[in-house]
Amino acid sequence: MTRCAPFASLPALVLVLALALPAAAQAPLRNFPATALRGELRVLQPPEVAINGKPGRLAPGSRIRDANNLLAMSGTLVGEKLVVHYTLDPLGQLLDVWVLTPQERGRQPWPGTPEQAQAWSFNVDAQTWSKP
Repeated sequence: MTRCAPFASLPALVLVLALALPAAAQAPLRNFPATALRGELRVLQPPEVAINGKPGRLAPGSRIRDANNLLAMSGTLVGEKLVVHYTLDPLGQLLDVWVLTPQERGRQPWPGTPEQAQAWSFNVDAQTWSKP
């Protein structure tokens, strides 16, 4: 009875993995809510932050997602200037924060204030804003 050599399919497996790596390295674009604003975040001493150069605070239970869409602890981001999308809770504290990839930063325009968000139109499917 002949048996398969244990490593006969190893070259094929290596080829499949090599072809899959570039696809896995490119994260898909994330969908953001219409309430997400764009800004520059600097974590000072958590929960204290600066958003667009103004003092702010992370809400209790806030979530920060890095460019790979993984949860990031605010303490690991102290001092970094990050381009982000963020949402606010009813008290004006940062609730959800997404650190943007270069591709996501390229989506222009994106509102930086609630007033702009109310005046502009948001296409949820295309994840684009248009000014009136």
